[in-house]
Amino acid sequence: MTRPLPLESYTWPPSNEELAARVGLTPSDMIRFDGNVPAAPPASARPAALARALADVNEYDRGRHEPLRRAIAKYHGLDVAQVALGAGSDEFIVLLARIFANGGTVATVPSRSYSMYRYAAIMAGATMVDDPSRADLVFVCRPNNPTGELVDVPDVAGQLVIDEAYAHYAGVDALDHLERGAIILRTFSKAFGLAGARVGYALASTQSIEVITSRQAPLSVSTLSAALALAAIATPPDVSEQVAERERLARELTELGLEPVPSFTNFLFVPMPNPSDLVERLLPYGLVTRAFGDGWRVSVRDEVDDDVLLDALRAELRGATPSSALVRHRRATAETILRVRLRPRGEGRVYVATGEGFYDHMLSQLAFHGGMDLRLEGVGDLETGDHHLVEDMMRAFGEALDRALGDRRGIARYGEARVPMDEAIAHAVVDLSGRAVSELDIDPDPGMATHAFESLAQTARITLHVTASGRNAHHVAEAAFKAVGRALAAAMTPSGSLVRSTKGSL
Repeated sequence: MTRPLPLESYTWPPSNEELAARVGLTPSDMIRFDGNVPAAPPASARPAALARALADVNEYDRGRHEPLRRAIAKYHGLDVAQVALGAGSDEFIVLLARIFANGGTVATVPSRSYSMYRYAAIMAGATMVDDPSRADLVFVCRPNNPTGELVDVPDVAGQLVIDEAYAHYAGVDALDHLERGAIILRTFSKAFGLAGARVGYALASTQSIEVITSRQAPLSVSTLSAALALAAIATPPDVSEQVAERERLARELTELGLEPVPSFTNFLFVPMPNPSDLVERLLPYGLVTRAFGDGWRVSVRDEVDDDVLLDALRAELRGATPSSALVRHRRATAETILRVRLRPRGEGRVYVATGEGFYDHMLSQLAFHGGMDLRLEGVGDLETGDHHLVEDMMRAFGEALDRALGDRRGIARYGEARVPMDEAIAHAVVDLSGRAVSELDIDPDPGMATHAFESLAQTARITLHVTASGRNAHHVAEAAFKAVGRALAAAMTPSGSLVRSTKGSL
């Protein structure tokens, strides 16, 4: 027996743990600009979406995930028999190379495109050719990775496969080519924000889908992944904000002397010599970007993450002083998933969105009056009430604040504030003591204000005294949250270089 040798294969970039160790950071400090995925998962990706699938996880899915296939078919206006599911679109790329180009020829349009097409050809024993008209199998990456361009679909004699992984961001599709025998690939990894779930699908004629599924391993998509995809497609993604952010980021990069190629995707490609040098220079900031032979590629995330990137670029390219570090924290429980990005001494740029309107507003008031930059987003089980979500949003904020404060060195430690709100008045005193103590008298309490402050004190490890009173519960709570924010701002005021304790530590 001749033992097979390894093939040249797709190489994944290093993990956050490996990269962080190289530059003396923690894995949570790393921001991945190299994966072309959104900054956050969809709101539908929460424990409740998996509850039914988990209850039946001991069973196989006997219908090849028919509800998901029907939902995909309806989404595209096709018949369910025209849909095949796979473990990401990469499964189909490899499979189609074996079906249509086994020992034959493969071409890509444009000629420089997603590297997985070449690796699929290698696995199929196929030869890559430059001329699509001579290829048995032609992959058209539309829009193209890594350049972001939107190419025309050619007329070819071989099997045409149109990879639309980034089509949401271009606002176009090639579904009309299905009638001409094309196979279209889509994925839940990009606009739908489910890269970790590994769900992709192929759209084609009924006959082509029969050919494809007859050669697939049975049930390559797990029931858990199918449940997440089904929940996501029930509320299709709106990428308008990310497209607007792409254009903003492109303008900012241009002002820095970089010249990104016009993009129809969720990333930008910047031609430059020696892009690896820029990748290495950004790594100590916790920023992971991607170098190609003749250019630098960066994913478009959201304004907060992209501003961290721009700040680092200004420091490296213009010698500007970088902003203070942004603390990143995630809290995930069976009831809630929350993501926090916090700069305690910021400019009052605040965005809190959990679906719990009143306490979103209250925490926004606290952060704004505390002079913080805060972006806190997530979802929770509001169908059971607001208790879990309010508690966890304050605990998540407190955990992030605790990390940001570190050993409490070089700050005033104590802070006090009084805030009136119409007929209500609140008094807050804060000690960044490292000890979780709260003495609270909020009357009337709108429901969760007292518990919210208890949760904050516990996780931020602070001593917090609050008294607030008035006739209107909303005004009482708002005065209290504003007062706590102002007291925290005073306590975090820079003051020398010592820990303000005779013990030498808090």
